[in-house]
Amino acid sequence: MDWNRIEGSWKQFSGKAKEQWGKLTDDDIAQINGNREQLEGKLQERYGKAKDEVRKDVDEWSGRLH
Repeated sequence: MDWNRIEGSWKQFSGKAKEQWGKLTDDDIAQINGNREQLEGKLQERYGKAKDEVRKDVDEWSGRLH
């Protein structure tokens, strides 16, 4: 799915993001507010993954959204 669409409908997709990445807090979700870079940064912080790995995870997740 196009990231602009996700960003524009973040409230709708934030629950799916929390399902996918359970370590994200409600505060994280509010702070991210649909911003992909913020999401990737929080995922790196919470999961200790490399930037490239996080980017791949986000690409896969967003590709599965309808």
